[in-house]
Amino acid sequence: MQERHYRWDWRLRSSPERLWPLVADTNRFNRDAGVPELELGEVRRGGRRLLQLSRLGVPIEWEEEPFEWIEPCRFSVVRRYSKGPLAEMRVAVELLPEAEGTLLRYEVWAEPRSLLGRIAVPIEIGRRSRTRFERTLRRYDAQLADEPVEPRKAHLQPGAGQRLAAVRAALEAEGTAPELVQRLTDVIECADDLTVSRLRPYALADAWGAERRAVLDLFLRATRAGLLEFRWDLVCPMCRGAPESAETLSGVHEHVHCDSCAIDFRVDFTRSVELTFRPARAIREVAVQEFCVGGPQLTPHIVFQQLVQPGSERSVEPVLGAGSYRLRLRDLPGARRLVVTPDGATSLHLEASAEDAELASSSTPSLLLRNDTEEEQLFVLERTAWTDQILSAAEVTALQVFRDLFADEALRPGEPISVGTLTILFTDLRDSTRFYLDVGDAPAFGSVMDHLDVLRAAVTDESGALVKTMGDAIMAVFARPVSAVRAAQRAQRELAAPEDGRRPLVLKVGIHAGHCIAVTQNERLDYFGSTVNLAARLVDLSSGTNIVVSAAVAEDPEVAELVRGGLTAEPVHATLKGFEDERFEVWSVAV
Repeated sequence: MQERHYRWDWRLRSSPERLWPLVADTNRFNRDAGVPELELGEVRRGGRRLLQLSRLGVPIEWEEEPFEWIEPCRFSVVRRYSKGPLAEMRVAVELLPEAEGTLLRYEVWAEPRSLLGRIAVPIEIGRRSRTRFERTLRRYDAQLADEPVEPRKAHLQPGAGQRLAAVRAALEAEGTAPELVQRLTDVIECADDLTVSRLRPYALADAWGAERRAVLDLFLRATRAGLLEFRWDLVCPMCRGAPESAETLSGVHEHVHCDSCAIDFRVDFTRSVELTFRPARAIREVAVQEFCVGGPQLTPHIVFQQLVQPGSERSVEPVLGAGSYRLRLRDLPGARRLVVTPDGATSLHLEASAEDAELASSSTPSLLLRNDTEEEQLFVLERTAWTDQILSAAEVTALQVFRDLFADEALRPGEPISVGTLTILFTDLRDSTRFYLDVGDAPAFGSVMDHLDVLRAAVTDESGALVKTMGDAIMAVFARPVSAVRAAQRAQRELAAPEDGRRPLVLKVGIHAGHCIAVTQNERLDYFGSTVNLAARLVDLSSGTNIVVSAAVAEDPEVAELVRGGLTAEPVHATLKGFEDERFEVWSVAV
């Protein structure tokens, strides 16, 4: 039957760059425009997805091609129907910059399958969709212009108001800033389900103009108090979505499959496991619904995605910021790395192949995508840098507040998980045996316990975590080497010159940074590997008036800056117990 074509042009005040995150979030846009909820089917060849919904009691089923887009300019999608009144529909959205905003062009091509389709298309698409889409876009434009919008109260559980008030009072009594508590409760009471279904504390901190650590502390304490609950999202390294989630660390396993990308990947705490939050079920029931599953904002790290047919080519002209990008094909191995440089190429020919290469590109290149294979190919250009708003498992499990509040969070026994690079600190008291003989067991034991309090405070204030104590020694973990060095400096100084007249203590310290694995040991999260073993050996080289650090710590840029600020650091060549076949360069840092 004859295809119907509709084109709507709307002039909006906001720029394409500001509109893009809202318009390209097709899941939210469809929800806001009144599109029915989807039922998800299988992922087919080339990333095509089988989807279905019901409209006015009519079942509709289709196969959806991967979305194509170039941010922040345009996106499009093709849907081929197997059930319902349509045979095919194509949608294309273009954001054209103007002197005072954006011309947003929305086009739909709809081919009816039946008489019902011929009748429904002008009504449902030509009239109703046009009205709903314009209303939604105008609302987004007003939102970006900071025009006042009446907040909508979400439906809370019975008794939730009293629980919110009680938790708010408890958090403020613990010292949490009242304005942060109020902001969080406002989100829980007013934000929509899509927003609160995956809350990221760092993203909210940035939006609020608040200190990230303070907001994370609020989220963790609010979870313990029953206001929030968290989950561990297992993040695909390709699409960066979460094909699986676990409510506890014990539910995290090492190998995961992503249907959307058709890959298996190995989990590590640095990139693959993200801690996200949502309101507790006793406060608010959150309905996770799908209204679109392939739009650009689902994978905001992807600059463009283009489906090129066999024997065809396509030219794209993306705008690239500084940094590194990766061009890959969905169904072929290999990738080409594009690095944006001032003298990079302004024109590049990129063929569909499995080769690995590095290319220099300008910030506004003309890229010719050529597919000489016998199959269609999905070209994807993505930023290699990950957003720093992700709260990784490696980071949060290295925080004392998390270990204090959620001591029962541990991995499945016998399931080691890589945590990437962490900084490990070990301490020991010098001449502790003589100390017990000189002052007696009871006073010495009291001093040792007090020294553990000093260490714990120093570690906690530097965003680290005390993993375990071993008599008068400790093991602590930090995300950054400089934090471990500062914590060690503070602890050594306070113990060497106690303010309350107690006997001074001499603290030996060793620090190393490197790859670690996390395991469950004695029902607690612990760390193992050669990095941990080497850090433990460095303590023996410390006299107690210095900190002994590995070259990996000394060469860290933040530590090097700390040394340049007035510390004395000298290299020392040493042989370590258990590493007799290697000779290490370590550094003695004077306190």
